[in-house]
Amino acid sequence: MKIDLINQESFSISELSATFNLTSRALRFYETKKLIEPTRVGSRRIYSKRDKARLALVVQGKNVGFSLDEIKEMLDLYDIRDGQETQMKISSIKFRAQIVKLVEQKAQIEMAIAELTKLCDQVDVVVSGQPSDMKITEILNGKKVTLNAKIDALNTKSQPAGAETH
Repeated sequence: MKIDLINQESFSISELSATFNLTSRALRFYETKKLIEPTRVGSRRIYSKRDKARLALVVQGKNVGFSLDEIKEMLDLYDIRDGQETQMKISSIKFRAQIVKLVEQKAQIEMAIAELTKLCDQVDVVVSGQPSDMKITEILNGKKVTLNAKIDALNTKSQPAGAETH
């Protein structure tokens, strides 16, 4: 039996955990950070549609690299009650700044990959006298098994005759 979470007015911690693929511990942590504010019935937490919507935005914000404080700042602007104009304007500025940050990180990652590729080639030349025939594109296209086989072959060569590998 599938639970209809779209038309529900309230949600349990297990329902939201399953919906967003989060642990209940994560939900409780978000509660301590005032990102969501469930009501309590005894020791049970009851989450509202608002909590669910905010949680969706928290997950989305985390996925694109925002800190919880940044996410909270953007979410809390909703409460200004100006038709979300301030929230949208500030969020747009923050989104664009995050794009710049991610583009810079991407450039740094690409430089690190290029540097590591050069180092691999240098090591291969020292070890075998020639660059490896294993290219980084092969690794990225799922040929990690071939790379592991080469590592195993190197380990076997470095073992003394008759020695067992573990």
